[in-house]
Amino acid sequence: MLAALVMLMSLSGAAAPMLAQAGGGEVDVELVLAVDTSRSMDFEEVRIQREGYVEALRHREFIDAVKSGLLGRIAITYFEWAGDVVPDSVMNWTIIANEQDALEFAQRLEARPVNTQRRTSISAAIAQGASMIVSNSYRGMRQVIDISGDGPNNSGNPVEPARDKAVEAGIVINGLAIMLRPSGATGGLDKYYGDCVIGGPGSFVLPVHEIEDFATAVRRKLVMEISGLTPPPTVQRIATEGARSDCLIGEKQWQDLFDR
Repeated sequence: MLAALVMLMSLSGAAAPMLAQAGGGEVDVELVLAVDTSRSMDFEEVRIQREGYVEALRHREFIDAVKSGLLGRIAITYFEWAGDVVPDSVMNWTIIANEQDALEFAQRLEARPVNTQRRTSISAAIAQGASMIVSNSYRGMRQVIDISGDGPNNSGNPVEPARDKAVEAGIVINGLAIMLRPSGATGGLDKYYGDCVIGGPGSFVLPVHEIEDFATAVRRKLVMEISGLTPPPTVQRIATEGARSDCLIGEKQWQDLFDR
């Protein structure tokens, strides 16, 4: 596992991993929330997205899912990304075992400034999440990177090798495809995420078509990830019928724009 992650970080140029908070120990899940704040979303959409995560972390369904685990505790971290990981957005690993823990984590997230940056590097987000998992002091029965984004990879290294290395290391990658406007991905962004981003046993992608549905989708996704439940067929990995998604479509679109 370690060798695969070291190679992943070297290929993807991941930022230096954050050290875990003191203590460590066994948890049901090590969960990385990696949230897209690229400028393809306007500031209002980014703000509502942040509020969706805060609301989900405070919701009774999330807290009950944590308590229902074998150990009743998870380790969670959060960061935002665009063309690269936003350094000031990275939150230290935190144990959530009860309602107070969840409320405090949500409060810290809510207090952070909301910033946007250019480009979209899903590969950098995966590499950062993987490096944070391998460098922490927790021992989770499952390790999950939760990627939310509104477009295909168009910056940094290609997404597919980054995804494959993380999955090889035993990490599950799930996705929230924000489909408020066309992304240029053939078959839709959810299909692109299904073919190129998510991976590992039970991995799934949830599409969001309306911004007002975001908080509900985030909560649903977190509950499934923490509970380890098999997602319903409607949100499991999208079957590749016909042509498979071009995992370099974002890079090609960016190059076409640059050439013009």
